[in-house]
Amino acid sequence: MSIPSGGSTPSVRSLRGRAAIVGAGRSAVGRVPGRSVLALASDAAKAALADAGIERGAIDGVLTSAAFAATFHRFSVAFSEYFGITPTFSNTLQVSGATAATMFNIAAAAVSGGLANNVLVLGADSLLTGLSPDLALRSMTESRDQQYEMPFGIPVANTFAMTAHRHMKEFGTTSEQFAQVAVIHREHAMRTPGAQMTEPITVDDVLGSGWVTTPYHKLDCSLISDGAAAFVVTSGDRVGDFAGKPVYILGGGECYTHEHIFLMPSLTTTGAVQSSAKAYAMAGVGPRDIDVAGVYDCFTGTVIMMLEDLGFCPKGEGGRFVADRQITYGGSVPINTHGGLLSFAHPGMPGSLLHFLEVVEQLRGCCGDRQVQGAEVGLVHSLGAGFATQATTILGTEAAL
Repeated sequence: MSIPSGGSTPSVRSLRGRAAIVGAGRSAVGRVPGRSVLALASDAAKAALADAGIERGAIDGVLTSAAFAATFHRFSVAFSEYFGITPTFSNTLQVSGATAATMFNIAAAAVSGGLANNVLVLGADSLLTGLSPDLALRSMTESRDQQYEMPFGIPVANTFAMTAHRHMKEFGTTSEQFAQVAVIHREHAMRTPGAQMTEPITVDDVLGSGWVTTPYHKLDCSLISDGAAAFVVTSGDRVGDFAGKPVYILGGGECYTHEHIFLMPSLTTTGAVQSSAKAYAMAGVGPRDIDVAGVYDCFTGTVIMMLEDLGFCPKGEGGRFVADRQITYGGSVPINTHGGLLSFAHPGMPGSLLHFLEVVEQLRGCCGDRQVQGAEVGLVHSLGAGFATQATTILGTEAAL
C-alpha cells in the first residue's frame, strides 16, 4: 500500500468540538480514611453522573488510570464490576502522570469514532491512607529501571531534580523562583474548598522546609493524598441530552521521548513542545489564547520548565515569569487556580484529573471568588516519569468553537 506524499508538515486531523465533557465530579481529597480506592472512585463517578444528569446505565465506555493502592491489572474492569455497569469499551491506562490527558484524548476519539456513546473518564488512589509513606514512595520508585537507574540512586524525584539543576545552570534559575511557584499555589489553595493544605507560606518558608533532594525542599514537592475524579465525555452533537454545561475538547497531543533519564534528548526542553504544538494546531489556538491552565506541578521546577515548553514564555524565562507573578490572577495565564498538586492534592496518577476538574469549572464560570473572569479557552498539561511522558488537552466553551 502506497502512502500519499505531502508537505514537510503533516496535517492534523481534528477532534475539535467533536467531543465534550458534560459531567464532572470528585471525591473528598487529602486524608480520607476508611474509603478504599474503589469507594473513592465510586464517589467521584456518582458526582460526575449527577452533574451530567444521567443514570449509570447510560455509561458504555470506561477509561481509568491504574492505582498503586489497588493493584488490579484491569482497574477499569474491576471498577465497572464494583459500580454495577457493563461497558462495551474499556481500558486501564498507565503512562505515569500523563495518563490524565491521554484519557481525554482517547475518550474524544472513541465517542467521535463511534466506539462508545458516553465514556466515563476516571482516576482514583489512596496513597496517603491506603499505603504507608514508605510503600507510597516505593510504588513510584520501583517503577524506575532496576538495572540502569535504581542501582545509582535515581528514583523518580531525583530525575526531576537533575533537570532542575540543569535549568539553574543553563538559565540562572534560582531556588527563590522555584519557591515562588509553591507560594502562589498555596495562595490559590487558600481560596479552594476542600484543599489539603491551606496555611499561607512564604518563600523563606519553602527554603527553610528541609531538603528532599537538591535543589528541592519539602515545600517544593507535591503532596501525598487520597482522592478521585471522574468525568462524562460524549460526542459534541449529543450535549443537549445532558444537564451539565458542556466543555468541548478542542485539541490534544502527546509525546514520548524516552524511558531512561540518561537518554532524555535534553534535560531542559521536553516533549511538551511537541504535544502542545499538536494540541494548539488541532484546536486552532495558540498560547496567548489560553485563559486558564492546569500545569502538572509535581515539583516547583517542573512548572517553570512547562511554562516555557508550552509557549507561555521563552525558554529560560520561566523563573522570571513566575517571579513577576504571571501565573496568578492578573497575570498572563493563571495556572492551577485550585492549588495544584503542590497544595490542593496529589493522589498519584489521578492528580492531573484534578487539574481538569478545575479548568472545567473555570470554563463553566462556577469557581466563585477564584473565578478567572471571561475564561473561554483552557489548557491542561499532564506529564510523568521524569518528563518521559507528555500529554496536552485544550478545552473550550461553546463560544470558543
